[in-house]
Order: sequence, then C-alpha cells, then structure tokens
Amino acid sequence: MITDAGPPIFLMALGLVLWLAVNATLAGISIQTVGVILFVLGAIWLVVEMIQARTATRTAVVDDRAAYRERTF
Repeated sequence: MITDAGPPIFLMALGLVLWLAVNATLAGISIQTVGVILFVLGAIWLVVEMIQARTATRTAVVDDRAAYRERTF
C-alpha cells in the first residue's frame, strides 16, 4: 500500500500544468523547462515510493498462540 503518494502526484500535476498550460519566460528561465523537470522529479519520487512500499517489512509481532487459560479446581 502506498502511503505517501500524494506529494509526488501533486508535483507531477504542477509540472504538467507548467509544462503544457503556461507559455512564459521569466528572466531567461523557461517555465516549460521547469515544468518538465518537476514532472520528471515527481515521477521518480513516485517510483521510489512504490518500491519502498512494496519492499517494506512488517514490524508488528503476531502471536498465533491460542488465548486460553487452564482451570484448576
């Protein structure tokens, strides 16, 4: 189960908006290039999160013994 997928997906969405919807240049920096970089970083981050979620080990200890107590009379 992916627990931290929100931030990389948000970063990818922001990158796509900057890449595809904004057509401007700010002081010699292309906004489209920044969008592509953000999208790629978000995609890499999401892949890392998926790998970590798949390879995560469980830390809880499970005790499968029967829960009963013998009666003494």
